[in-house]
Amino acid sequence: MEEKNLKLKPEEIQKLVKPMGYCFATDKITIEGLPVGYMYREKPTEKDDSGWRFFSGTEESDYLDDENNIDVYDVNTIANYDKAIIPYLDAPYETDFERIPNSDKFEIVTDED
Repeated sequence: MEEKNLKLKPEEIQKLVKPMGYCFATDKITIEGLPVGYMYREKPTEKDDSGWRFFSGTEESDYLDDENNIDVYDVNTIANYDKAIIPYLDAPYETDFERIPNSDKFEIVTDED
């Protein structure tokens, strides 16, 4: 598999959050540099899984269907891409968040939304 050209280089990653394990994030965030627009936390599938899944919110179904567009990262790495996620990282499992437009704040998304 071809190595991805990530927006942030390893030496640019700072320790911003406590170790939480891994998460999934799309290339829209890590390669294109878009901010996190939608994130959710599900029950972990493995011991080191944080349960976090991060998206820019611009991904189409076809994009998400291609597993090459999503990769595994340490949660701290994604916090370096978008520091606005940090206050929400201790949210309980089964919580979805959507970014409030033009802000660094997120709101919980419910089934009714």
